Amino acid sequence: MSKSSSPSSTELIDRYLHAVRFWLPKAQQQDIIAELSEDLHSQIEEKESELGRPLNETEMDVLLKQRGRPVLVANRYLPQRSLIGPVLFPIYWFVLKVVAFFYLVPWVLVWIGMMSFSSSYRAQHIAAGWFAAIASAWSALWSTAFFALGAVTIVFVVLEQVQAKSHFLENWNPRKLPPARNPNQIPRSGSVIEVVANLVFGIWWIDIMSRVMSTRVILDRPEIRIVLSPVWRYFFWGFLLLALINTAAAGVNLARPYWTVPRASLRLVTDATASGLFCWMSLSKLDALAEITIPKLIPGQMQAVTNAINLAMARAFPFALVAGVVILLADAYRILRVKNTVPAQLKGEISAAVV
Repeated sequence: MSKSSSPSSTELIDRYLHAVRFWLPKAQQQDIIAELSEDLHSQIEEKESELGRPLNETEMDVLLKQRGRPVLVANRYLPQRSLIGPVLFPIYWFVLKVVAFFYLVPWVLVWIGMMSFSSSYRAQHIAAGWFAAIASAWSALWSTAFFALGAVTIVFVVLEQVQAKSHFLENWNPRKLPPARNPNQIPRSGSVIEVVANLVFGIWWIDIMSRVMSTRVILDRPEIRIVLSPVWRYFFWGFLLLALINTAAAGVNLARPYWTVPRASLRLVTDATASGLFCWMSLSKLDALAEITIPKLIPGQMQAVTNAINLAMARAFPFALVAGVVILLADAYRILRVKNTVPAQLKGEISAAVV
């Protein structure tokens, strides 16, 4: 590795502290990292005083390796647990939370959505009564959780045995740690993609609207003719407005690439509106299609096709609801994170403005 591409001593320490922070409880992160940072800098100053010069890259690597792998250092500040083992337990606990959030929580939300909005699914599962339906779902959830979390536990038990024999976690390189990143920084590449995508979508959407709004005919060919329901008019205007707002917001993010509470709140509002529109259009009482005309089919068959498509959209509601809830939770978490942290760049701007 060339010297120009090597991280500086300060950056290497920042990477190390950032990696340790990831495994610490949120309530204790600030105090522990401050203590660890002070201890590291004190050790470095003492070593440099002995040598009479700054530490070079190799000496810095040795010092951080002596301190220990970040996950092991963080584990010293955590309550000692016997499950799996103190070395692998932080990783094991993190994986369990990921499995619970991305697998078990959606399972519960989908079941609630299906029972609430799908009459056929509800009728099938409450034939023996609501108590039996809830008991059956509870049993299925526990079975799913047992196999999912049990599989993760078995994997980590095996890893614990391998770690005890080979000590593979102790063989690591500080220079391979990921760079410390400000979680409130917005990648400019993402903002550029968002601006372009919203502009392209807006132009395409306006073209569709100009052809469909007056007649509501989305497809008119000799073999098939599809007419949309009048409710689509609100759907069209709603998504055009959202595309314009998101384009402007992405442009602001491109110029000032740090989340603020107002911009994060605006993202929550636009995402909530988009989710609401999707869920609204998915409800069975709002028929998406007014008619489908296929010359080869008799009127009764064409109406059956129309009803089947409307029913399929209605059954998509629980999935649209779950996706919307997940997105809105992520947006709400972003707002809380921005409120609790101030980006370094904004701190500098505030200080400059005061001076």
